[in-house]
Order: sequence, then C-alpha cells, then structure tokens
Amino acid sequence: MSKPNLALVGATGAVGTVMIDIINSRENIWGEIRLIASARSAGKEIMVHGKPHTVVALSEEAFDGIDIAMFDVPDEVSEVWAPIAAAKGVVCVDNSAAFRMNPEVPLVVPEVNPFAAKSRPLGIIANPNCTTLTMMAALGALHAKWQLTELVVSSYQAVSGAGAPGIDRLQAEIAAVATNPAAGLSTDSVAKTLDAQGVSQADSPWATPIALNVIPVAGSLKDGGHTSEELKVRNESRKILGIKDLKVAATCVRVPVQVSHSLAVHATFAKPITVDEVRAELEAQPTVVVMDDPANGVYPTPAHVAGQDPTFVGRIRQAEDFPNTIDLFVVGDNLRKGAALNTYEIAELVAQELA
Repeated sequence: MSKPNLALVGATGAVGTVMIDIINSRENIWGEIRLIASARSAGKEIMVHGKPHTVVALSEEAFDGIDIAMFDVPDEVSEVWAPIAAAKGVVCVDNSAAFRMNPEVPLVVPEVNPFAAKSRPLGIIANPNCTTLTMMAALGALHAKWQLTELVVSSYQAVSGAGAPGIDRLQAEIAAVATNPAAGLSTDSVAKTLDAQGVSQADSPWATPIALNVIPVAGSLKDGGHTSEELKVRNESRKILGIKDLKVAATCVRVPVQVSHSLAVHATFAKPITVDEVRAELEAQPTVVVMDDPANGVYPTPAHVAGQDPTFVGRIRQAEDFPNTIDLFVVGDNLRKGAALNTYEIAELVAQELA
C-alpha cells in the first residue's frame, strides 16, 4: 500500500502547533499531509518537513482522500466532525474529551494498550486527558508486573492545561505582582495588586489569582464535589489499564507553572513490590526517564521537563504505612506527551496497521 494520507484538524491551535513540531521532528511516513483549521485560519502557510502547506477550512470535502485524521480541537467540534470524517472511511484520532468514555471508542496509550487501537467500530480512537497521560507510561509498566489495585493521585497542573488563555493570564499576573514585593504576604494582597495594575479578575479563566497561589479546583465542578479533571483521572485510568474496579482518589490543583503537569502518585499493588524493582522496571521503559537522587537534588520538575517527550519519574519510595505501596513523583509536558505526542503515536500505530 502507498503511504497513508494524514490530516491535522486544529493545525493552528496551541496543541496543533506542538503537533506540527512533532511531525517535523519524526520520520515522514505519510503521503499527503493536510492541515485543517477554522475558516479564519484558512490560507495560512505552515512549513511541514521543509515544504509550505496551506491550511484549508474545516469542511466535509477537506477529508477527501484522507486515511487518518488527528483532531486537536474543542469537544464540540470533535463531536460534530469526527463522525463526519469517520463516515468517509477516515480513522479519527481525537484529542478531545468527546469520545473518551464511549464504550465503542478505544482509549489508547501506545506504551500500555496498543492492541486497543485495532478495535474501533465507530472509526474513532480517543486520546486520554493530559493529567491521566502524565502517569500512564509509568503505571502501565508497573501494573503489568505487579497488578495495580489502588491509586491516590494529587496533581499540580500547569496553566497551559487551560489553553493559550491560561498562559496569557499567568504572564499578565506575574508582570503585575512583580511591581509589589509584598504581594502574597497578606490577605488578598495579590488580588489588590492585580486590580491596581488594571489586571481584572473578570478576564481570568479562574475565580481567584493564579500568580503566587495555587487553586484547588482544576476543571469544572461535578456532582459529589469532584472536578471533571479528577473524574477523568479515575475513569480513564480504569479504561486504559483495563481495571474496571480500580480504586482511585484524585485531587487536581492548578499551579503557577506554564507547561508540564506534575503528579504525586500513591500506588498499591496486589503483589509484593520493592523500590529497587520499581526503579529497574521504569529505567527499562523507552519513554520513561528516572531522575531519582533527591539527596543530590536530582528529581523531575516542570521547568526541567518542559519541551521534552518522555515521562520523568523520581522520589520513588515505599509508603511507610501501606504494604505493597509505592509513592513517586511524575512529571510530563502536558502539551507534548499529554496531548500532541500521544495522539501522533496513535496515528503512527494506525499507519503501521494500514501499511
């Protein structure tokens, strides 16, 4: 078979821009690469593998001749257009939340469950949420050997999880609070400083300042007091790992970091497990980097991880009061492995199948 044709829907967005970088950095296994975006972005030229590609407007005709389409667009756009593309015979790899929990749509992490990509009755494959993805390469490897039974996760999520507006807001707030060395030292001093600098809270994606602060609500609030991000961690972990009764507790927090989500993971297994075994197993994973020498200041941080593809793991230790339980700290670039890279790797899996 000739090389499959690839479409990228949302080519000019935040994740789409990262996707272009990933495409350019990897072997060109594609026939045609077609860039698709909203009508207002149509006509823009973007370089892909050294050649200019003109962005075309999203339409049914835009999928003519395409074999695989990656969707990096909001849920409501994917809900409409992925089925349209799939009806034309296109395999759709969707990065939104629109189809993740649909029982007829596989939720795929290539390091963990690549086999799931082969069964796609709707012609759609879903990419997990960036928070869940941050820990999946590591947890998938550990589950395969020791059988995960319980999971407690606290996330520290970068503002880019809220898209470009999140990054812009943090930058505006940092510039404002830099004018007041006392900001953050007393009640509402950050808010007052922002107001004095003309940075209105009404323009923020969040109800409270993010600079010099953390916000204990990432995502939207749902029934029971959980957030959408917390429910995604629970439900998606179960689906990806194939553990329907996995016990999961999650608290998702927004922090003043531009890129890279961090997770404190407390994982309990059915079989006896040691720190040395965990470290050795993770070091053997091609997409995991172990940084675990805290006595010498070696551990993963968002500032170190940003812009890199692997999952970084450190602070590996046996929980003091919980048998067969490992605590670790995991960091991943939420725009790369947490979104664009995993989507692209799924597309590569499908391309291999179609070849």
